[in-house]
Parts: sequence; structure tokens; C-alpha cells
Amino acid sequence: MSALSALARRAAAVGLLLAAALWPPAQAGQACEAAAASVDSVRQGLALAEATAAALDASGAQVLLLGRAGQDLRAHGLRWSHLGLAYRDGDRWRVLHKLNHCGAGDAALYRQGLAQFFFDQPWRYEAVAQPLAPALQAALLPLLHDDARASTLDEPRYSLVAYPWAQTYQQSNQWLIETLALAAEPAVHNRLQAQAWLRLTDYRPTVLALGPLTRLGARLSRANVAFDDHPNDQRFADRIATVTAESVLDWVQRAGLADGVPFIVR
Repeated sequence: MSALSALARRAAAVGLLLAAALWPPAQAGQACEAAAASVDSVRQGLALAEATAAALDASGAQVLLLGRAGQDLRAHGLRWSHLGLAYRDGDRWRVLHKLNHCGAGDAALYRQGLAQFFFDQPWRYEAVAQPLAPALQAALLPLLHDDARASTLDEPRYSLVAYPWAQTYQQSNQWLIETLALAAEPAVHNRLQAQAWLRLTDYRPTVLALGPLTRLGARLSRANVAFDDHPNDQRFADRIATVTAESVLDWVQRAGLADGVPFIVR
């Protein structure tokens, strides 16, 4: 108990445990009955948060894409599972991102400090950060401080494998790129327009090879997975296109929306 208290005081001292949700609290994409964090997981999360804060400070950026390895996705050739928008708020860093509610079929937006962002007992304690182009940073920063603007394109209905070119559901990384479109292009006011801009700037989703038994098992056992927004010709050919962290990191480079290359924090 004393070790946890010391870690909590340390987090408060460096300003990393401050977090305020835009809406009522929810678990970060995990079952609501998830076990309490261990002392070791708290220690590792705090260490990664401190290292990330130092790296973000050193980058000189005001807004970056920040990714974590929350799940083991090696079977799909993926290293990162989730992206948020990290931004400077006075003398500290905060992350605005979308989180699924306890494995249910809905999600909402949250502001978190770096420590809370990494307290989700990730698969690996490392992060990826990608500074954005200065003009995009300047457009994003006021949006990220404005609850109403940040939620303009938020769709509460959630699917882990939401189709990138549909509006039925929206997963976390999909909200992020649509919000980048909202900030970058003044003519974007809704999700359909955002997706049109993403096509114009050559965003390319990741295509997962998911067979019918995998799809059926996921749909029956998980409320946060749906496939009915995918075109039938692609779905029945076992081609499930969705927005992954890797596809977003590749796209911002290709579209000239990045400032330099991404860097890893451990």
C-alpha cells in the first residue's frame, strides 16, 4: 500500500496523473471487471509516461499523434493498437482520444494525462509519437481545447473494425483521422465530407484477412465488433478494411501532414 501511495505522489508531483473526461468515466476498452493494476504495472506506466513527456518536450511540437501497444496484434502484422492526439496544455501534456465502453457497442471521447493513457496494462510498455506539420498543429490546438469542436464528428456507435468509408460506426483511430480532416480542411463539416477528404489525400486503410468463422465468433461474442457496414463483396472475400495506427502513421507521411519521422519511446 505504501509503494502505491509513493507512486501516486510521484505522479502528482510531475503532473502526469491529471485527467478529466469529457463524459462520464469508462474503462479504456477493457471489461468493467478488469483486475486492479499491480504495483509493477503502475510503476511501468509511470516510467513510460515520464519518458514520453520528456520526449514530447524535446520534440518542440505542440500536437503529435501518440500511439500505444495496448494489444498483441502481431498476427495481423501490426505493432500499435491505438492512437490519440497528444497536445501541450500549459506546462503539461494531455491526450484526447476515443475509448470503447467496457467492450460494449458504444464509445466516447476522453482527455487524459500521460500516466492514465499508459495505465491500461498495455501489451508492451512503449509508445510511438509522430509530430504533425506546423500548419496542422496550429489548426488542431484550439480544436483540442474546445469540447464542442472536438466532438463534431464523434459517432458513439462503435465497432472495433469499423469500415473507413461508412458512417454506421466509428472506431478510435477513425475518429482521429476524421478529426484531422476537420482541422485541416475548412470545407469539412460532417463525416462524409471528412472521408472524401481522406480519399483525396490518399489515406489507405489496412485490409485484414478475417475468415467467416473468425467473423462469426467475434460478432457473437463481442458487442463492440460488427461487420455489417462493410461491402458484401469485400466481407465475403475475407477482406476487412479498417483504420489502424500503422495506416495512419503511413498516411500522414505520404500526405505531407507529418513533421519529420515518428519516434519510439520506451
